[in-house]
Amino acid sequence: MTRMRTVDAAVRILQIEGATQAFGLPGAAINPFYSAMRAHGGIRHVLARHVEAASHMAEGYTRAAPGNIGVCIGTSGPAGTDMITGLYSASADSIPILAITGQAPVNRLHKEDFQAVDIAAIAAPVTKMAMTVREPGQVPGAFAQAFHLMRSGRPGPVLIDLPIDVQLAEIDFDPSAYAPLPVYQPAAGPAQINKALDMLQTAQRPLIVAGGGVINADACDLLVELAEVLNVPVVPTLMGWGAIPDDHSLAAGMVGLQTAHRYGNATMLESDFVLGIGNRWANRHTGGLDTYRRGRRFVHIDIEPTQIGRVFPPDLGIVSDAGAALELLVALGTARAAAGALPDWSDWVRACRHRKQTLHRKTHFDDVPIKPQRVYEEMNRAFGRDVRYVTAIGLSQIAGGQFLNVFKPRHWINCGQAGPLGWTVPAALGVVTADPAATVVGLSGDYDFQFLIEELAVGAQFNLPYVHVVVNNSYLGLIRQAQLNFDMDYCVSLAFDNINAQESGDTDLPKGYGVDHRSVVEGLGCKAIQVTEPSGIGPALSRAQELAREHKVPVVVEVFLERVTNIAMGTEIDNVIEYNELAALPAD
Repeated sequence: MTRMRTVDAAVRILQIEGATQAFGLPGAAINPFYSAMRAHGGIRHVLARHVEAASHMAEGYTRAAPGNIGVCIGTSGPAGTDMITGLYSASADSIPILAITGQAPVNRLHKEDFQAVDIAAIAAPVTKMAMTVREPGQVPGAFAQAFHLMRSGRPGPVLIDLPIDVQLAEIDFDPSAYAPLPVYQPAAGPAQINKALDMLQTAQRPLIVAGGGVINADACDLLVELAEVLNVPVVPTLMGWGAIPDDHSLAAGMVGLQTAHRYGNATMLESDFVLGIGNRWANRHTGGLDTYRRGRRFVHIDIEPTQIGRVFPPDLGIVSDAGAALELLVALGTARAAAGALPDWSDWVRACRHRKQTLHRKTHFDDVPIKPQRVYEEMNRAFGRDVRYVTAIGLSQIAGGQFLNVFKPRHWINCGQAGPLGWTVPAALGVVTADPAATVVGLSGDYDFQFLIEELAVGAQFNLPYVHVVVNNSYLGLIRQAQLNFDMDYCVSLAFDNINAQESGDTDLPKGYGVDHRSVVEGLGCKAIQVTEPSGIGPALSRAQELAREHKVPVVVEVFLERVTNIAMGTEIDNVIEYNELAALPAD
C-alpha cells in the first residue's frame, strides 16, 4: 500500500479508467485536485471560460470519441450549479460525462459556508449518481462506482463532489491493485429475437428505426448488415443520424415534426411494421401517437427496462444493448434468409427509394437577402462525406436536419432532447479535442452563437481549429415561428442599428442586424468571414477551412439571411406545413 492524498488516488483512477481529458476551471475548493493532476501528469486539461461550457466540452468530447469519457471540473458553489445544464443535456441523450466539484469542508456543510451548496441534491435528477464524499476512504470506491454506472445499462453522467478536507486527507491506496468494475449490459436471448423476426416476417412494409443507442453501442456496421440481410429500409432518429449513410440504398430518411425529410415521413405513413432499436420514441420524432401508431405494429428494443412502454406499449418489448440485439438479429436473420424464409420486400424497397428520389424541398435560391436553404446546399458541397457537424437547437438545427447529409456515426453531434442554447461552440471544441484531424463544422443561429461566444477564446488559446457557420437573421427564429400560433411577434427580435459598426465602416454587417460578430470573434483571437450574397457562401466556406488549417483557430462564417423564413414543421407527421417551395420532380 502507498500513502497518498485522496486526490492523488482519484487522478490515478482516472488514468486507469482511460478518462484522461478534462475541461474546467480551477478554484480554491478544487485546487488540491488540480495539484494532483499537475503532479502526476497524464490528464490533459482545457481551460474553459465558463463552467457550463466545460460541461458541454466534455459532452462533445464523449460524443465524438467512442469509449472515452469526458471530464469537467469546477470549484464549489456556482461551478457545480453551472454544470447542471450540461449534466441535464448528457443525461437526456445518454452521454457519460464525469463532473468533479470542490466543496466546503465536511464540518462546514451545514453552516452556509461561502460557496457551499448541496450540489449532490441539485444534480441528482439529472445524473446516474451524485455524491458528496464525506469520508476520505470512500474516494476510490466512489470513482470506481462512477465509471461502473456511467458505462452500464443506459449511459449517463455522474457528479462527484469532494470537500476540500477530504481532498487533502491521506489514505492507503495501491493503484496496481485497482481494477475497473465489470460493466453490465443486458442482452437479448435467441427466443426474444426469433419472436421479433417472426413478427417481422408477417409484415408487408417493414421499417427499422435506429436510435442513438445504436451509435452508443458502436453497432452501426451491424445495423447496416441487418438491413442488407433482411432488405428492410432504415429510418434513423435525430440521435441515430449517421448510423446508416444517407446515400445507402436502404436509408429511408428521417421521420418527425421538424428534423425530418418529406420522403421519410411518407415512408413511415406507408409502413405496417416498425422495429425500433436503441430509440426512445421522442415526441419530435413521433408527433401525435394516434397518427404515428395507426396501422402498424411495433417491436421496441432498448437497453433501459423502464424505457419499454414509457411512451406507448409496443407489441413486443425487448430489454437489450443495441449491439447485443443486432448481433443476434444478424445471425438469426441470415439463417432465415439462407433458408428462404424471409418475404421478398423488393417492391416495398423500390417504393421507398422512389419517394427518396422525388420528395424533396427546394434548396437553390438566388435571393438577396439569402434564404437559409441555400446555405445548407453549399455546406453539403463544401464539406464532403467526412465532416462532423455540431449543432444545438433552433431553426438552424431544424433546417440542418432537413437539408444536410450525414454519412458516418458520430458525425452528427447534437443535443437532441435538452437543446440548450449556447451548446454548439463548447461542444464543437470538445469534438475537436477528441478528433484534432477532423473537419468539424459548428452550425448556429445568431442567438445560440451569442450564449457562450466567449469560449471561442479557448479555441484560440489551445489551437482547436474548426469552422463555425452562423446563419444570422437577427431573430429568435424558432420562437418567432412558434408565436404564429398566438398571432404575435413579441420579444424575439435581436435587431438594432449598431452605431459602432456603421461608423467604422470596416464590416459587412447589414444595417439593423445588431451585433457585429466579426469584431467580437476577432477580438477573441479567431477569424471571421461575413457573407451577404449567395454566390459568396461556397468560397467563404472553402476559405474558412484554409484559415482554420493555417492559423489553428476557430473560423466563423457568418451568413446574413432574410429576416423571416418559416421552416417546414407541423404537429403530426401527416400534417407538416411546407412554407417554402418544394423541389421539382425529376423527369421520367
